[in-house]
Amino acid sequence: MTLAAAMAALEQAGSAQTRKTYARHGAPEPLFGVSFAVLKTLAKKTGIDLDLAHRLWATGNLDARLLAVKVADPGGMTAAELSRWAREARMPMLLNYVAQLAADGPQAAALAAKWSASSDPAEAAAAWPLLGQLSMRDETTDDAWFEKRLAEIERSIHSAPNTQREGMNYAIIAIGCRNPSLRKLAVAAAKRIGKVEVDHGDTACKTPDAAAYIEASWKHSTSKGFPSPAAHERAREPVRTRC
Repeated sequence: MTLAAAMAALEQAGSAQTRKTYARHGAPEPLFGVSFAVLKTLAKKTGIDLDLAHRLWATGNLDARLLAVKVADPGGMTAAELSRWAREARMPMLLNYVAQLAADGPQAAALAAKWSASSDPAEAAAAWPLLGQLSMRDETTDDAWFEKRLAEIERSIHSAPNTQREGMNYAIIAIGCRNPSLRKLAVAAAKRIGKVEVDHGDTACKTPDAAAYIEASWKHSTSKGFPSPAAHERAREPVRTRC
């Protein structure tokens, strides 16, 4: 698919109602307001196309950028490119997708460490959903690494910027879904942390109770025959392309 064809399809699929919904979630202009169902269909039609992904991103259009993270080849993205996309995302939802793209590539752990230490607000915010995706999908990293990240979150979540607290809370949940040992540690940490306050703006979004969410996730996944929620997640298509 050419860039012109992709942009025409996105513009045709846009709606005023979706634009309003995205705007409430902090979406910047320009955008057409394309639903995620349509984006998923377009991504399947397009297939993996890194060159197109770069061209879509360069337009600055939100819908084009959402499609870009779905059709990009994570193995072909450099760390510098992923960091630049994180800095340019300008919306929490898109930033999470960039983090998911990074998680699907070979530089995920290195980027998680780099972003978590970054002075750039967008990179720092992207570090936590990336960490969460690593917890669920990466089978090679030692538990000790996740234990350190969990302790870091517990020390800093209440004083962290609003842009990071939601991602931190998600990371607690994801770490707790990795295996039984980390489940116990994450639930205990979540209970010590208590309620996490996140300003979601003019939306109906709520911040889940991490301890309760971890336990519900384990109940659901084990009822489906999986040894852990992380194993359940690994059996599925990545979030970036399925949603």
